Amino acid sequence: MKAYTVNQLAKMAGVSVRTLHHYDHIGLLKPSSRSAAGYRLYERQDLLRLQQILFFKELDVPLDDIRRILDDPGFDQVRALRQHRTQLEQQITRLTRLLHTLDKTLSSLTEDDMTLTDEDLYAGFTPEQRERYDREAAEMYDPAIVKLSQERLRKLTKQQWEAVKAEGDAVTRALAALADAAPDSPEVQALIARHHAWIENFYPADAALYSGLGQGYAQHPEFRAFYDRYRPGLADFMCAAMTVYAETVLARKAK
Repeated sequence: MKAYTVNQLAKMAGVSVRTLHHYDHIGLLKPSSRSAAGYRLYERQDLLRLQQILFFKELDVPLDDIRRILDDPGFDQVRALRQHRTQLEQQITRLTRLLHTLDKTLSSLTEDDMTLTDEDLYAGFTPEQRERYDREAAEMYDPAIVKLSQERLRKLTKQQWEAVKAEGDAVTRALAALADAAPDSPEVQALIARHHAWIENFYPADAALYSGLGQGYAQHPEFRAFYDRYRPGLADFMCAAMTVYAETVLARKAK
């Protein structure tokens, strides 16, 4: 019958040699034999007993109790293994449920899924700029529209906000590339329709509001500077194209 040294058994079982020495000392796991030189030798029944010890340890059973259980003449090893298996299955089910709960919590707390803060909405702006934009919005637009826009934005996740910003940039760049075309051309109006849809991420934009927004792009220094960075004259071009869209598409929808 194959026998294992204390070092071999420790490596197989994932325990320390000191632990096996301790188990021997307290009578929990004594080696079946010793070599001629006096070294501990463990055989198959010792390995099976160690397996039971480790199972009971996982259940936080004290070592003295484990020894009494294993030394009981009525101890049924097969039945014990089946009980261990059932307990492990229950533990797996419980841990799987905990992992699922943890994943859901992590998902709700990750940066992309968190709702926007004021800092996210005004990223890159100084506090003075933020205050001025809020004041100008209150002066230039219907307070109800401003409030609605803020409410909609704060319901977005950071990931959704990034997507909104990316779409706005993409539409503006596409319009800048077509700024030599006529504002009422089909290509330009298709992009303006996309721009109008983008604006409605923030608030409903009927013909009058959308046309007025275009005028704001052309007349407001901050808006003009923003759009003219894409291409000189873009603010005026967008104003003209938005007016066409408001008068030919949005006005008809309102009828």
